[in-house]
Amino acid sequence: MKITFLGAADGVTGSRHLVEAGDRRILLDCGMFQGWKLHRERNWQCPPQFGELDAVVLGHAHLDHSGWLPALVRHGFRGPIHASPATCELAAVLLLDSAHLQEEDARRANRYHYSRHERALPLYTQADARRAIAQLKPLPVGRELRIGGSRVQLTPVGHLLGACAVTLVDGTSRLLYSGDLGRRDDLLMPPPQPAPPCDVLLVESTYGNRLHPAADGPEVLAGIVRAAAERGGSVLLPAFAVGRAQALLLVLQRLRRMGAIPDKLPIFLDSPMATEATALYRRHQRALRVSAREMTGLLDGVRVVADAAQSIRVSAARYPRIIISASGMATGGRVLHHLKALAPDPRHAIVFAGFQVGGSRGARLVAGEREVKIHGEMVPVRASVHSLEGFSGHADQGEILDWLRTLPQPPRRTFVVHGEPDAADGLRTALQDRLGWRGVAVAGYGQTVEA
Repeated sequence: MKITFLGAADGVTGSRHLVEAGDRRILLDCGMFQGWKLHRERNWQCPPQFGELDAVVLGHAHLDHSGWLPALVRHGFRGPIHASPATCELAAVLLLDSAHLQEEDARRANRYHYSRHERALPLYTQADARRAIAQLKPLPVGRELRIGGSRVQLTPVGHLLGACAVTLVDGTSRLLYSGDLGRRDDLLMPPPQPAPPCDVLLVESTYGNRLHPAADGPEVLAGIVRAAAERGGSVLLPAFAVGRAQALLLVLQRLRRMGAIPDKLPIFLDSPMATEATALYRRHQRALRVSAREMTGLLDGVRVVADAAQSIRVSAARYPRIIISASGMATGGRVLHHLKALAPDPRHAIVFAGFQVGGSRGARLVAGEREVKIHGEMVPVRASVHSLEGFSGHADQGEILDWLRTLPQPPRRTFVVHGEPDAADGLRTALQDRLGWRGVAVAGYGQTVEA
């Protein structure tokens, strides 16, 4: 078995791990690079190894794991894309929305001439996304799939609806890819199921060098909302449309019922994709740890923004309000218009509830930058900016180690992926020092290993 790390190997995004098992070439995840420009530019390159792929297997639907599929199809891939049924449904929503944003961003850049290129082009189109979606093949959890002489199986790991670890067996080795691990006390998802046995492990490390804060996330959010409302301001919650938006809606509904935030404070959900994903979450309620009653009431009293014209009116409104809008790292989408409108006013609050990849607009705001570029112009930041990592859907170091302790025995080799360099190396050290594992290394971008 040969593994080549073509993404999420020197950073968090662009998850792509090529496994050559027997006579087949299987790509685990096909994610988009986000954050630093050095990484984003890789989205425009097609690795030569992708020319002879037999199949793709997705861990889950987030764009840093699935978002390059339309580009892969555009480059000629016609094989199957296997994923859990819920992941297939969510990926269809995410990929179409991503393609729409790619096209819109290119049109806007050409209209207002703020692209450095003579003509801005989308990375891929909605037609490319539809072709990729047509190649999705649902693989029920626990069912074994044969790809040539290899066998593939999925194990739920929390984090996101449909998210799974992937086990790939080629007859001589058992490879386990963790995907993104969820938390033991996640707001929406059950904890990860025990790790299946493996000889070779690829493990994520987003929070591999730290623990989530002990402070109560909902309580802190309630305090931010109350303070902003008292000074006549609004709260903007940039949120990943799938997973984080639904968790925030759940928390806000609970806070309203408890009287922890003003009952009459309007809540706007301004993300068509988040609205569609919320319907999917309700349909898959049995896979969640939330009661059917709470999921049914997730949008009670919430004003769902239908179109761009209504979104503009919400941005321009003068009264205090809560706005949930995508994207979660403020890299694109309708949230940018709200950010332009609210960031210059100190009455308002901007709250990031989740991981912000290095180089993203969200990471720069959390780091304290007082001016950010949006749609080609510099916008002053006078609003208060908050980061609530406690809302993250990623396991922290302790939760990753707890999941790995469920393995029947240590892997022969372990490769740490999907983390910034300090986080990845922090998990490597913890695996060696706290679990006593040998054969642990941080994967390098472009590195090929025999396993």
